[in-house]
Amino acid sequence: MNTTSYEDHQRRWIRNVEQAERIIPLIGSLYRDRGVVTSIHGRRLINLSAVDLLRVHAYAAEAEGVELSVTESAALLRAITRVAPPPASLDVARLARLAAAERPGEPLGDDPAALDAVIRAELRGVLRGGDTDVAIDEVLERGRDVVLYGFGRIGRLLARILIAHAGNGRGPRLRAIVARRGSPDDLVKRASLLARDSVHGPFDGTIEVDEQAGTITANGTVIQVIYANDPSEVDYEAFGIVDAIVVDNTGRWRDREQLSRHLASPGASRVLLTAPGSGDVPNIVHGINHDSIADDDVILSAASCTTNAITPVLKALDDAYGVVRGHVETVHSFTNDQNLIDNFHSGDRRGRSAALNMVITETGAAKAVAKALPALAGRLTGSAIRVPTPDVSLAILNLRLGRRADRAELNGYLREVSRHSALRQQVDFVDSPELVSTDIVGSNRAGVVDGQATIADAEDVVVYVWYDNEFGYACQVVRVIEAMAGTHPVVVPRRREVTLASG
Repeated sequence: MNTTSYEDHQRRWIRNVEQAERIIPLIGSLYRDRGVVTSIHGRRLINLSAVDLLRVHAYAAEAEGVELSVTESAALLRAITRVAPPPASLDVARLARLAAAERPGEPLGDDPAALDAVIRAELRGVLRGGDTDVAIDEVLERGRDVVLYGFGRIGRLLARILIAHAGNGRGPRLRAIVARRGSPDDLVKRASLLARDSVHGPFDGTIEVDEQAGTITANGTVIQVIYANDPSEVDYEAFGIVDAIVVDNTGRWRDREQLSRHLASPGASRVLLTAPGSGDVPNIVHGINHDSIADDDVILSAASCTTNAITPVLKALDDAYGVVRGHVETVHSFTNDQNLIDNFHSGDRRGRSAALNMVITETGAAKAVAKALPALAGRLTGSAIRVPTPDVSLAILNLRLGRRADRAELNGYLREVSRHSALRQQVDFVDSPELVSTDIVGSNRAGVVDGQATIADAEDVVVYVWYDNEFGYACQVVRVIEAMAGTHPVVVPRRREVTLASG
């Protein structure tokens, strides 16, 4: 028996914690001073503790099968600081992989000039000839006011994400929320709901309420609370809000004519609906068709949580194999639209207790996919079962493909899509026999492929996609807001096409 094993492991842990503590200032400085968001395979490093940083590094080793040490991350972060890029989203793990390929077998920090060269090569076309200060000024000028019309489950999560993204003073600026007054102490109650959440935990920061001014200040972001029953009652310019993107979280209005009511409010210039749009309102799924957003698209929809979860995976499968037809069965957590106990409801079955029953209901997600991905029009059917869980849902994609699929090959392809493709912000991949729904709470991806559950039988496959139908969807909505505002950061390293290993 090795009696020194305990002490050795403890010393190693303490040494790793110390190293992690040393890179926290580097991460913070890049974010505050240059607007650079650092991450490891989509896990943001900003505002993490030393232990959290070690957890993210452990995830990198699990994801790639190659250990990424904190020492290597420190070398990369110092190189990024020296290169001084404009605002961008930089994946430290992927940069490390590229640097290691350039100098195999050599420690990353041994040749700082070579490391700088790798980063500069990936930033080619972004550095603008080295005039990074000009680039930063331009991003600052593109800041855009955002108003949340409605402050329910999605509205409060959008607020949390926008506030977290506002730490460097750049990007979309949450200026106001609009709600109907519910009680004399409405402002305090809404601040409390922002501060505490039974599913997503406490707000990460500080919250102050100024009842006289009618504001909530969260981590330095002053949010004006405006009470109104209709958009016609709101004048945003009276609060210094101009050219604002109004995010409608109420779901009361779905078509262009109804949503146009927001544009009559002084200070509002564009509208984004956090529900499927009706009629000719474009459904935008970030990563799929956000590049189609034009300056004159003043009314858009961010589609539904389910549409956002399944469309990226379906596109990846269609690109590699071709999707001939399929059925999407959604096992969905109950929502606020259902009754806690049996009571009248205008919809079929939804009046029965959400806390006690599985409830078969309709979903338009399969048809809505076609609005974002027209190539799949008419190929999918869909249905849904609401279940007694408060968050996280599961989409089961039962598909007939255009070519035979091997399970290992299919999983390998989807894993690569989640790591290196243009869809890596939307698709995650987990291959664990112990994965359950609560493990997905807080995932910032639109959907998470469960590799252990994949079934492949020639052309017939079944792919299981988990998704946090609240937080994951809210992250997608924020990406659409950033696309509308022109402030979505450049993602580095550059995305590459992912193909089947056999092809």
